[in-house]
Amino acid sequence: MTKTVWGALSGGLATLACSGVALGDELNMPVGVTDVSRKIYDLHTDILLICVVIGLVLFSAMLWSIVRHRKAAGYEAAQFHENTRLEIAWTLIPVAILIAIAYPATRVLIDIYDTGGEDLTIEVRGYQWKWQYKYLDEDFNNTFGFFSTLTTSQDEIQNRTTKGEHYLLEVDNPLRIPTNRKVRFLVTSEDVIHAWWVPDFGIKRDAVPGILNEMWTIVQEPGVYRGQCTELCGKDHGFMPVVVEVLPEDEYDAWYTERVVAEKVRREALTRTFTGDELMAEGQRVYNTFCVACHQPNGQGVPPVYPALAEGLVTTGPRDRHIRTVYEGLPGTAMQAFGRQLDARELASVVHYERHAFGNNVGDITQPRDVINLMEGE
Repeated sequence: MTKTVWGALSGGLATLACSGVALGDELNMPVGVTDVSRKIYDLHTDILLICVVIGLVLFSAMLWSIVRHRKAAGYEAAQFHENTRLEIAWTLIPVAILIAIAYPATRVLIDIYDTGGEDLTIEVRGYQWKWQYKYLDEDFNNTFGFFSTLTTSQDEIQNRTTKGEHYLLEVDNPLRIPTNRKVRFLVTSEDVIHAWWVPDFGIKRDAVPGILNEMWTIVQEPGVYRGQCTELCGKDHGFMPVVVEVLPEDEYDAWYTERVVAEKVRREALTRTFTGDELMAEGQRVYNTFCVACHQPNGQGVPPVYPALAEGLVTTGPRDRHIRTVYEGLPGTAMQAFGRQLDARELASVVHYERHAFGNNVGDITQPRDVINLMEGE
């Protein structure tokens, strides 16, 4: 009987201990996978320990003083107005503690902001509500780039189906970087203030319009790492996750070469003439990526903020006005400009799609050269 009770008690204590560890891991900051993230974690742990010790000493002294020197025990308060030694002590001790904290913290900050000697530079540009990544060459020209948008289904968001493992943390095009190479990020924004954050890397920077903020990382472990925008950038703030896929160096080099070749093909395609079916297929892809959140899958929109595209004045009106609206946006409305987000082929495709979907059937065909000629002819 005693053994049974002791076994049950031991099992309960073990379960409680494991639960405490799991809860601690859940509530504490992650250790991360980079040298900087581990330094930040160690600094956080050391300073927390110092604060705990200070708290224990101070509250123990307060409790001891309250109990031992209470009036009920016959003690009377000491009457004095100044004590030079005491004043020196309570000044020098906090200064010494601050210096002890400031020295390692400064070393970590120096490491965090040391962006020089990079092997690769990537521009990170925030939009409502997606990220654009541009891989830059040695002269900081755009070699290639792409957008990364949320792929969590509306059924999950609207609670019509079970939420997946990576709910609101999954994208169509993750950022890819190599292992063991220093990657420098130039972070900015196109519209409002965003913030790019990957907790496992120990890095976060605000994306501010008109300003380039820098940060860097070196990741030794391949894998997929997830983060989020950490700035309240609008009503869909929670819908712009960050997903970084870290590849072994040889795999990254092969992928990078493929993307450079694909970029050359894409630029050559801007001079091609596409069939209506090709434009519809590409236009539907672009629409589902960039337009569906506001104008809805059926093109009915959410009037009056997001007008319907089905039998809409723009989508059934003059084609040039339609192109300009998509390219330049409409100031004073929720319609943003997509001229810097989409290339001529994507713009032509989505315009063609909107003019021939949702029951619209204007009958014209919009080619990439039509977009180029219209916007360059200004």
